[in-house]
Amino acid sequence: MTEHAPEVCTPDCCGPAASTDAPVALTPAPSGTIDVISDAICPWCWIGKRNMEAALAELGAQGLHFAVRWRPYQLNPDMPVEGVERAAYRERKFGSLERSRQMDARLVEAGKVVGLDFRFDRMIRTPNTVAAHRVIRLAEAAGCQDAVVEALFRAYFNEGRDIGDAATLAAVAAEAGLDGVAAMLASDEGAAEVVAEDMAARRAGLDGVPSFLMERHLLFSGAMPGPNMADAFRRAHAILSARAA
Repeated sequence: MTEHAPEVCTPDCCGPAASTDAPVALTPAPSGTIDVISDAICPWCWIGKRNMEAALAELGAQGLHFAVRWRPYQLNPDMPVEGVERAAYRERKFGSLERSRQMDARLVEAGKVVGLDFRFDRMIRTPNTVAAHRVIRLAEAAGCQDAVVEALFRAYFNEGRDIGDAATLAAVAAEAGLDGVAAMLASDEGAAEVVAEDMAARRAGLDGVPSFLMERHLLFSGAMPGPNMADAFRRAHAILSARAA
C-alpha cells in the first residue's frame, strides 16, 4: 500500500503535510500529556481529533493513557474581528469558487470515513478565531476542554454557526457544559495569552495544523490515520521515558 502524507491546514491552504525532521520545543507539557495545536476553523483538525481518539483508545487498551490539551493557532491571523463572508473570502483565497467547492467536496468524503458530516453549504462566514480560542482556554481550567472543542467544531462545520460571534460562542459553550463565557468575552481575559501562544508557535517554526506534541517535542503535523498516530505516540513515549530514566 502506498503511504500518503497526513493532511494539514496552513494559512494558505489545506493539503498533505511536509515531513518533520526535528522536534520543535514549545510550551512545556507534563509527562503523559499530548498537546494538540489547532484552529477551530481547520477541517483537518476535526478529522485529526477523531483519528486521535481512535489512537488513544488503542493505546489505552495497552495500558498507556494520555491527557490531551488543546492549544491555539490562527490560520487567518489577519482576519477582521467580525470575520468575513465565506464565499467571497474563499474565492479570493483560492482563485475561484469552483476550486473552493472541489476542496470542500474532498473534505466531505474524508469526513465520512471517520463519521463526520461536514456541511459547507450551511457555512456563511469565516470567523476570526481568537474568541473561540479564549473559550477553549477557559474550558481547560473548567475541566471540559475536549467537550468544548468538539462542540465548536460541530457548530462550525456541521451546523454552520458563526463561532466568531460572542453570543454564539456562549451558547455553544453552555451546550457543552461551560458557563461564564459571555462575561469572559466581555472582558479582555485570555486574549493576550492566546495571541502570544499563537505567535510562539509560529516563531518555533510551526506552519500547519493539527500538530501534535509530547513533552515539548513536535511529533508530527497532519491528520494521519488513528493506527499511525497510535504508533507515533507509542514510540515517542518510549523514547522520552528512556531519556527521563
